[in-house]
Amino acid sequence: MKKVLFASTALLATASMASAEIKFSGYGRFGIGYLEDRSGAVTNITVTTTTSGVINVGTGTAVVDTDDVILISRFRLNIDGIVETDSGVEFSARVRLQADENAGNGEAGEAQLSGARFTVQYGGLRVDAGNVSGAFDNLANYYGNEPGLENFIGQYSGVNYDFLAFSSTGAGSNAVFFQYAVGDFAFGASYDTATGAINGDKIDLDRWDVSATYTFNNITAAIAYGETDAGVDGLDDPSLLVFTLGADFGDFSGTLFVADDNTEIDLTDGTAWGISAAYNVGSALTLTAAYGDGNADGDTEQYGIGAIYDLGGGASLQGGIGNSDCDICEDSSLRADFGARFNF
Repeated sequence: MKKVLFASTALLATASMASAEIKFSGYGRFGIGYLEDRSGAVTNITVTTTTSGVINVGTGTAVVDTDDVILISRFRLNIDGIVETDSGVEFSARVRLQADENAGNGEAGEAQLSGARFTVQYGGLRVDAGNVSGAFDNLANYYGNEPGLENFIGQYSGVNYDFLAFSSTGAGSNAVFFQYAVGDFAFGASYDTATGAINGDKIDLDRWDVSATYTFNNITAAIAYGETDAGVDGLDDPSLLVFTLGADFGDFSGTLFVADDNTEIDLTDGTAWGISAAYNVGSALTLTAAYGDGNADGDTEQYGIGAIYDLGGGASLQGGIGNSDCDICEDSSLRADFGARFNF
């Protein structure tokens, strides 16, 4: 990703600091999105109610069927502050500014600022604190190749476990993530806490995950395991075990995804699996495809294809078409999009 450096002046604060800088990076995307039987909340519409035989007319908010085709958009700006000491230790912090359309009704959304992530790196060691991504969110080939301008089809669609992830528009979890890479191996782990309730009683939730990755030649294998512990006798702890495999063969690349999604809920508890692929047809055109599912009745099955046409300079035309369904869903949902994306 091409990054535009707005401020690269060395700011010498102490003798131990080698340099300091502010960097801006991100991307924008906009286009047309189609979702079969789209519905969402619409505000400032005429609402008619009857109270004691009296008809009242006013404005309000209601969930109604909206246009299947809407204008889709996203603007994402990463703001990074970076300092490196003379001894080679790098300190950095990131916040993200992001604006998306309202996917339910197509209305424009306001930009929101994320919570801060703080990072210390030295050699192969990295430690994140604050609004961080965990071992699953950082796992190699977890997301694979996602077709569509909005990346709306994924090999991971059968997973329902709630793992730690960076929040682009909120404070996120105040957590810690650790990663160490040496040679062809990489190890990661994260930990965070939250507060919940069972039958009105307040409980503390401990969530943790660990991962290991090994790369040999053109193949990368990765595995991660995580649990959410409520510390309540007789209550089973949800967990997730994921294995991914990715390979690159020149113009073709592919990924394999298998997971034991132990949600402790009958509708979503079970095994999830998926595959994805990308093929570079020529110098500018890449085709993508993905499939994901699970054996539980509530698991989402997704499949679709997409295309990316590179315009050069960090800009591209992207689009895709796919379908989402599940065993207990009344109807499947066809989805498609097309538009432009530019990285900066």
